[in-house]
Amino acid sequence: MDDLIQKENSMGTQKMSRLILFTGIPLMLSLFINSMYNFVDSMFISRVSEDALTALSLAAPVQMLVSALGLGNAVGLNAVISRALGKKSPEEVRRAADASIFIALCSWVMIAVMCFLFVDGYFAWQSGGNEIIAEYGRQYLTVCMLFSFGQMGQWVFDRFVIASGRSGLFLFTLSAASITNLILDPVFIFGWFGLPRLETLGAAIATVIGQIVGMGAGIFINRRWNKEIPFGFTVHPNMQSVATILKVGIPSTLVQILTSFVGILMNSVLLCFSTTAVAVYGICTRIYGTCTVGTHGINNGLIPVVAYNYGAADRKRIRDAIKWAVVYGALFYVPFFAVLETAPASILRIFDASPYMLEIGIPALRIMALSWFLAVPGLVMAAGLQGLSMGMASMIVTMTRQAVLPLVFAEILQNFGNLALIWTAFILAELSGIPLAMLVWKKGFSQIEGGKENCVSG
Repeated sequence: MDDLIQKENSMGTQKMSRLILFTGIPLMLSLFINSMYNFVDSMFISRVSEDALTALSLAAPVQMLVSALGLGNAVGLNAVISRALGKKSPEEVRRAADASIFIALCSWVMIAVMCFLFVDGYFAWQSGGNEIIAEYGRQYLTVCMLFSFGQMGQWVFDRFVIASGRSGLFLFTLSAASITNLILDPVFIFGWFGLPRLETLGAAIATVIGQIVGMGAGIFINRRWNKEIPFGFTVHPNMQSVATILKVGIPSTLVQILTSFVGILMNSVLLCFSTTAVAVYGICTRIYGTCTVGTHGINNGLIPVVAYNYGAADRKRIRDAIKWAVVYGALFYVPFFAVLETAPASILRIFDASPYMLEIGIPALRIMALSWFLAVPGLVMAAGLQGLSMGMASMIVTMTRQAVLPLVFAEILQNFGNLALIWTAFILAELSGIPLAMLVWKKGFSQIEGGKENCVSG
């Protein structure tokens, strides 16, 4: 009971400028560790060959498609459990927790089936006839998909601690996965300690082992220190809870799926210029994951804060949460933005960039860096809408700025035959997406019934 009161004092009454940092910073650290092992993964693979790096770039949209299933489940359970905690309904918390584990199991089965049906055909299509690239990609993606149960489970148990406001515990679950992967990557990729040199296959093995370790750490930490969210393993969950989680989470899943298809189609556009252009795009996505950890950490912490105060019907705290999330999201990105604009060549050389890769990669990185800055308001408002359980509205905002507009602008700019213009599609998409995000957020926020307007805040 004391723990519950403490949670209420934190999520419901703590000064908002501090609360957003309190919930966001542990998530930033975790996301930084997570992005670093993706970054280092690509760095190691770039030492194998540019073909191997291109294969990972081609695999990235499919990995995004796989993670979409885990993301939807995570977003749904995060909002549903946080809201149930705000309403002080422990039975609803338990039903949602059990349902989310069941959804994770079903997601893994779907991913395994997709692997058998589509991986070979996908790389035959996307590799541009380069069998070396295709083979590298098939080896990597097959292992990642068939053993994705660790990733699906990690999504769930990480979000349990986030939903209850114990963001610091999330640092330990994700760190377990990331550190394991970082240690094993060079061992399996390059064949250290007498092991065979496995290259992209080795990177995949290190990745899935890390995910399984992370899932195990999540189970242990939740059982030991997160008693507020009890959970069990059942194949007969409460179907109403399953439906509620899916209702909130499916829009995020659809956005991620559409974004992954944009990545696939963008690779097809870039292949018209060169396979190196595809590799550059893959590097940019890895760098994006590292440089925007501040913004995404704030957003992940924002969702349970908004959801809790939505359950408590506190409109003023929700409004303040959005304000501080935008401020912090931008501030944490500024140092990365400065480095990307002033030293893009140095960053690309980390990936063993050839002269041609530097030629096309330097303008690409500078242009993409600006688009990531412009993305901050849209990202924050989309996360806020998830916290209000307005998943469809969040989907509209995110799908438009991340999926529809970039592809539309890229298809138009492709006609000019200038590769540098293709990257500006992302800037144009973000500039167009900001007013849309503001409009949708204002409409969604205005529909909150009742609510307290004069609460302690900051």
